[in-house]
Amino acid sequence: MEAAGARSRDARGRAEKSPPESRKVYMDYNATTPLEPEVIEAMTEAMREAWGNPSSSYPAGRKAKEIINTARENLAKMIGGQPQDVIFTSGGTESNNLVIQSMVKHFHKVHTANGDTGGHPSPVDRALPHIITCTVEHDSIRLPLEHLGEERVAEVTFVHVSKVNGQVEAEDILAAVRPATCLVTIMLANNETGVVMPVPEISRRVRALNQQRAAGGLPGVLVHTDAAQALGKRRVDVRDLGVDFLTIVGHKFYGPRIGALYVRGLGEHTPLYPMLFGGGQERNFRPGTENTPMIAGLGKAAELVAENCEAYEAHMQGVRDYLEERLVAEFGKRMHLNSQFPGAERLPNTCNFSIRGPQLQEGLTKP
Repeated sequence: MEAAGARSRDARGRAEKSPPESRKVYMDYNATTPLEPEVIEAMTEAMREAWGNPSSSYPAGRKAKEIINTARENLAKMIGGQPQDVIFTSGGTESNNLVIQSMVKHFHKVHTANGDTGGHPSPVDRALPHIITCTVEHDSIRLPLEHLGEERVAEVTFVHVSKVNGQVEAEDILAAVRPATCLVTIMLANNETGVVMPVPEISRRVRALNQQRAAGGLPGVLVHTDAAQALGKRRVDVRDLGVDFLTIVGHKFYGPRIGALYVRGLGEHTPLYPMLFGGGQERNFRPGTENTPMIAGLGKAAELVAENCEAYEAHMQGVRDYLEERLVAEFGKRMHLNSQFPGAERLPNTCNFSIRGPQLQEGLTKP
């Protein structure tokens, strides 16, 4: 928080010396965050000192590999996982697609391998893999699932969120499970309302269900959460969440625009199939010469989150609450805070509101 605080003070000082029209308030942090100065420094150092191919044995290559390993450790620490369970990707969209495509392929592979049941029909005989998600997911979940459904590669159930608390209910997820269900993918926190989804409860219920499914010869159901909006804003621990996959997006927590994917027991407990084939990097799960500077920045951002998450959360919640208090004081009954659902937790930085009434266009600048 020290660097962030210093940066804020410098920004305020510059704003006071600048003409009023040059002052800007940025309120789109759920879309992307600016780079933290320490992140920029880590990326710059990597570009200067670690330009070598990480697969090489000369000093610049070894330095690059060292930076990548450190970044992987920092990401694992941030989410309470193991470094060997983290692979780097180009971003959240790739991570989400990688999970979805892997589970479809795994279903077909296992079903084909177990197709001969001695004349007894399989519980999922001739069935397509079935995936469950909710209606408020990011497009990088929704669109690939819609595409798979349209192409008749998989079947998808979109569960509606509750109008009472803004969450998807674990009971509704369980009710949607079919014999051919292979994946449940639910975001950890919504980017528009800030509502935190009951992912731990969903994971716990799915694990209990899997014990019953195993006894009946049905495939197990794995759980994925897109944690893009939650990371850096609240504590995220894969042990508490109980998930098999977790998506990490750097530019949501003051890092660069790359990402990572956590896979519990990667390649052993939890299956993953590459979408790309190449030089064998990331243990062949995501080949391609690693982008060392971006990975260095992602690792530094993760390190800062692990060290300062509680302070970040307290600061953001204070700013959010102050904003909402001022909005209500200014607009009174015309102000509706859309993200305040009873009994639901929400992100400390997210405010979703509507202003009711006529003549709301008067204050807009006309072209």
